[in-house]
Amino acid sequence: MRIHFIAIGGSVMHQLAIALKRKGYEVSGSDDEIFEPAASNLQREGLHPGTLGWFPEKIGGDLDAVILGMHAKQDNPELVKARSLGFQIYSFPEYIFRESETKKRVAIGGSHGKTTTTAMVMHVLRHCRMHFDYLVGARLEGFDQSVQITDAPVIVCEADEYPASTLEKRPKFHFLYPHIAVITGIAWDHINVFPTFQNYLEQFVIFMDKIEKGGVLIYNARDEHLKSLIADHKRPDIRYIGYALPKYTVKEGRTHVEIGQQEIALRVFGDHNLLNMQASYYVCKELGVGDEDFARGIASFSGASKRLELLGEKEGGLYFRDFAHAPSKVKASLEAVRNQYPDRGLVAVLELHTFSSLNREFMKEYKGAMDAADSALIFYSSHALELKRLPPLDPEIVREGFQKPGLEIYTRRADLEKRLSELPQSRTNYLFMSSGNYEGLDIARVCGL
Repeated sequence: MRIHFIAIGGSVMHQLAIALKRKGYEVSGSDDEIFEPAASNLQREGLHPGTLGWFPEKIGGDLDAVILGMHAKQDNPELVKARSLGFQIYSFPEYIFRESETKKRVAIGGSHGKTTTTAMVMHVLRHCRMHFDYLVGARLEGFDQSVQITDAPVIVCEADEYPASTLEKRPKFHFLYPHIAVITGIAWDHINVFPTFQNYLEQFVIFMDKIEKGGVLIYNARDEHLKSLIADHKRPDIRYIGYALPKYTVKEGRTHVEIGQQEIALRVFGDHNLLNMQASYYVCKELGVGDEDFARGIASFSGASKRLELLGEKEGGLYFRDFAHAPSKVKASLEAVRNQYPDRGLVAVLELHTFSSLNREFMKEYKGAMDAADSALIFYSSHALELKRLPPLDPEIVREGFQKPGLEIYTRRADLEKRLSELPQSRTNYLFMSSGNYEGLDIARVCGL
């Protein structure tokens, strides 16, 4: 097989390129910019294109497929040539399906928790020494790749609702056709793609319709939007498994949960993670994992990168970094830390960095999201607004949206750093939430970790 990647430097695209090379395929690619760690990863595998840019002469000969990344535009010279020559052009998820048509396919979707749930399933299956392929959107301990494609009989995929490519505007999770599907919950996001909540809901209905006959949908039975969708669109040819919180207790800062006939201590915490664990439990059960094996596996799961990731400890307080940015994620992460450590102060630092979070029309969705914090700090930059071609954002619009008394808003990194140095540290937990990096803020240095 000869495969060419247009925009090979993408965070997941380059991982697929490496996976296919390791499978024995002949892989080439192009891009006009490749950042770390993709650049080093590609160089290590002998896949870095060397010269950056687009080279139509690479498209031709006996190519079996062209895989198109999100970074490429419709007028990309290589894409234009590939289309003119009639080559088969795949978006990332379309190609994943091509490689997994004969496998049992697991697709884990939802507005929040899909990365962690996918990671939990992968961790347990690895613990059980099962042979499986995977696609996940984060770095995981014990896995050197975020994509693996082999001859395994099973593939576990994080199923994203964002568009598949510049040519294929439908969501990625519409192309996976799972036998085992998960929906962790629904909370409106990506308003630049789905301008109304109804439009967003429709994508999940389509996802449910794509489940293979005889398959199963595992869903969060506490989510009212999801329950309503299932009630209105129930299929007679698939099974449904609803899940809720398991029985648990918190002892000396550790969460203990009942699985089968035993109680185990977890390394993660928070109601949202307990729900993710329940979803992963039912997926693993469908794949033949027993209760005892699941319990032993999940007990050692320490979380995915930037998902309530512990950065350090100082003066009786803990410092966490989290990927949370959408309202439901911010609320869940804050409540998890507050409930796990009720006797400590809690400082929340949220960066508004995504298109939705910087959009004044979406701001009202954040009402109450930071209520669990003792001190709530918001940071956003004019640079982020410019990159997303959004108008300046008045801090008063942010205050009105969050409706959090005492909310502090910063638009310059230096001002945020100064304020962080003034806040209490003794017996105080800090939670930094962002899909960005606070314009290069060195959290460890500023917090003295």
